[in-house]
Amino acid sequence: MDHLLNVMTLLSALLILFVLRSLRRAHIRVEYSVSWLGAALTLLVLSRSRGALRWLGETLGMEDAALTLVFIVGCLFLVVLYRLSIVISKLKDANISLTQRVAILEFHLRSLDEGQETQKTV
Repeated sequence: MDHLLNVMTLLSALLILFVLRSLRRAHIRVEYSVSWLGAALTLLVLSRSRGALRWLGETLGMEDAALTLVFIVGCLFLVVLYRLSIVISKLKDANISLTQRVAILEFHLRSLDEGQETQKTV
C-alpha cells in the first residue's frame, strides 16, 4: 500500500509540473489547466493522507484503501475528460458557425465586386 501511495504522489507531482510547464509555455490555456491542477492536487492530498483515504473508503463501502484511491482517481479524470468533451463540442459548434458566417461574407463581397464590374462596363 505504501508503495502505491508513493507512486501516486510522484505521478501527481509530475502532473502538476507538466501542467505548470505547459501553462508557462502557453501550450494550455489557464481555464483548462485549472481542472488538471485540481485533479492532481486532489490526488496528491489523498495519496499523502491515509486518514482521508480510509474515511472515503468507508463512506464508499470499500475496505481496501488502494482500491478507493484508484476509484477516486478514475472518477476525477472522468470528470476532467467530460468537461473537456463539452469544451470541444462547443468549439466545434462555434467553428461551424464561424465558417458559415465567413462563407456568407465572401458571397456578399463577390456580389459587390460583380456589381461594381457591371457598373464600370455600362
